Amino acid sequence: MDPEVTFNRTSVVTAMHPCYEIDNFNFILTKTPSVICVLLYFFLMLMSVITTCGNLLIIISVLYFQQLHTPTNYLILSLAVADLLVGIIVFPFSMAFSYSSCLYYEDLFCKLRGGFDITLSTTSIMHLCCISIDRYYAVCQPLTYRTKINNCVIVIMILVSWGSSALTAIGIFFAGLSNDKCGERCFINQLIFHHIGPIFSFYLPVIIMLCIYLKIFLVAQKQAHSIQNTTCQSKKSGATVRKNERKATKTLAIVMGVFLLFWTPFFLCNSVMPFSNDPVPVPVFEALAWLALSNSMLNPFIYAFFYSWFRSAFRMIISGKIFNGDYTTSKLS
Repeated sequence: MDPEVTFNRTSVVTAMHPCYEIDNFNFILTKTPSVICVLLYFFLMLMSVITTCGNLLIIISVLYFQQLHTPTNYLILSLAVADLLVGIIVFPFSMAFSYSSCLYYEDLFCKLRGGFDITLSTTSIMHLCCISIDRYYAVCQPLTYRTKINNCVIVIMILVSWGSSALTAIGIFFAGLSNDKCGERCFINQLIFHHIGPIFSFYLPVIIMLCIYLKIFLVAQKQAHSIQNTTCQSKKSGATVRKNERKATKTLAIVMGVFLLFWTPFFLCNSVMPFSNDPVPVPVFEALAWLALSNSMLNPFIYAFFYSWFRSAFRMIISGKIFNGDYTTSKLS
């Protein structure tokens, strides 16, 4: 989301961006970049490459290995596609048309960057919301999980996640597009941009996820107590399955927790700014925006750390072993 509309065009910038200078209230890229600027852009380019390669590994793993063809992993696959697009599109766009450069003069490319930013960030949290629903049925209603969470339901979840995210971005996009010519409607546009949009794209899904994971935690605690009292071998087999489901739920809850840790400061700042008399320094807001975007880089590392089969898949892909034989049905350990 773009901070341009939150700042007065005559406000004083408290701290300069290391790569930009002000010329007639416009941020323009300096012709003689400093060492800090060069290192900053090198670091951002490195983040873009890591984000792209990491999520590409997840996409190839889920598509190639049949062992990973599960409803939960299909949601992870779609989430990885959104994170991949962040690395391919949003990172380069944000580097070329940064929040600082779009601060006083917002052209079409700034709006496009904001549109992709909003769409993909909303898509990520909608996928995490769907994953929490999937985990609820896997842990709390394991006997009906296969019937209620099938491939058809997963496809609907994915389509709803992408579709609702696109609609949210379009609404915010047009609100920002008409902001300079809105007249008396400026208040409505500001309300949509800073409050209504974030409520549907962030706060409401977060509340839903927290409630679901709290319910899952309570049920998992009861199951753990039940497993401790299990003596029958057949029950032990079922207990092992439930233990694996809880491990998967814990990992995906960590994914959600990391998402909240990286995105919450940005959304809170964006929501509080209209009520603040002092504008947030440009570098601070831009740092929060990049912190939020960097979340797309971390998910592959989380999966690799907690899931042995993802680690095995990553090793086979990186080493090129998938080209030496048929590993689509092999067991990942």
